Amino acid sequence: MKIALSCDHGGFELKEAIRAHLEEIGVEYHDFGTYAADEARDYPYAALYACNAIVAGECDRGVLVCGTGIGISMAANKVKGIRAACCSDYFSAKYTRLHNDANALCLGGRVLGPGLAIELVDVFLKTEFEGGRHARRVGQIMDIQDGKITE
Repeated sequence: MKIALSCDHGGFELKEAIRAHLEEIGVEYHDFGTYAADEARDYPYAALYACNAIVAGECDRGVLVCGTGIGISMAANKVKGIRAACCSDYFSAKYTRLHNDANALCLGGRVLGPGLAIELVDVFLKTEFEGGRHARRVGQIMDIQDGKITE
């Protein structure tokens, strides 16, 4: 599995903690930056670079970080094929994979400490999509995205 890792300046410190953890556990990643705490970057671009790699098949999933996790998740969900979830608790991070087949986890660098964030990343990476009745619902989400469902 290869992870697309990206952040804006508000998420830099947390992204770096996650990056170090991925290295420690041997998970391959592509770091799309930002690469310094004082390197300003708007979160829509941080989302776009990583999400394009996921959609292109260069990365399997993404971990995206901004100040709250909300802005970067909103931007990520504008990329066709992305199902991003902003999570700040273990249950949500697990079930967004299990039931929603999310392919991007969004976290808030000003909301979460590194210990909890790493737990969320771990469960997000280890949990597989359950499929079954959930596959129909994920299909409906994608149909809405594609304009096949409008009412």
